[in-house]
Amino acid sequence: MVDIKEQSPLSLAFVGDAVYSLLIREHLVTSKRYTISKLNSITVQYVSAKGQFAAMEIISPLLTEQEAAVYKRGQNSSKASVAKHASAREYRASTGFECLVGYLHLTGQHDRINQLVGEIIEKMPVNL
Repeated sequence: MVDIKEQSPLSLAFVGDAVYSLLIREHLVTSKRYTISKLNSITVQYVSAKGQFAAMEIISPLLTEQEAAVYKRGQNSSKASVAKHASAREYRASTGFECLVGYLHLTGQHDRINQLVGEIIEKMPVNL
């Protein structure tokens, strides 16, 4: 078994991307009736690099020292290339965010993920 603390930041981000996307989709489907088109457009606002950058701005004051270190590992592991709709800064921050979510998920800290995602949902402005 691989020690999660020694796992590559990009591997953690790979998991974190899926976990965060699922949590946002579950929230949207259980909170209100939306068309599939609307569900998709709202989800993109949360899970895009720009959305994850905004999410990090919301939760960064809440992070523990260890969580901040995991985020920085992920942020610093990003490649030079970026998504076409995001700046390099947004892309690096989103990789760090995904790394943090993946780390928390794989270490069984589901209550903490729910707490942080709850803050994001409560405070992030999205176009409904």
